[in-house]
Amino acid sequence: QALLVESGGDSVMAGGSMRLSCVASGYGQSFVWMGWFRQAPGKEREGVAALYTGGVAAFYADSVRDRFTISQDNAKNTLYLQMYSLKPEDTGMYYCALARRAGLWSLPSTYSDWGQGTQVTVSS
Repeated sequence: QALLVESGGDSVMAGGSMRLSCVASGYGQSFVWMGWFRQAPGKEREGVAALYTGGVAAFYADSVRDRFTISQDNAKNTLYLQMYSLKPEDTGMYYCALARRAGLWSLPSTYSDWGQGTQVTVSS
């Protein structure tokens, strides 16, 4: 079981920016997807962005494309989510997740390992 620890969540005004980090350990350097999900109160968890097998490709939800950037630093075993032009609808708990098998990147069921989450709040 991998250990995923998120940080960087905060409260900002609309239009602001924020960078989330996820330090990963115990996964043996082997994964298919590493991704970010978010969940707002009363809503289902949704995929925000994901990297495929070591960062060869990145995928984004339509709602965040051109505003968010996912990246990784292999030397630090860290996954990042840089967020710009934040909107109130971006508010939620953001989770880092790792998938060891192939599957649709945006489905929570594809992922086997999850962090505890970091809260992002965007005020209008």
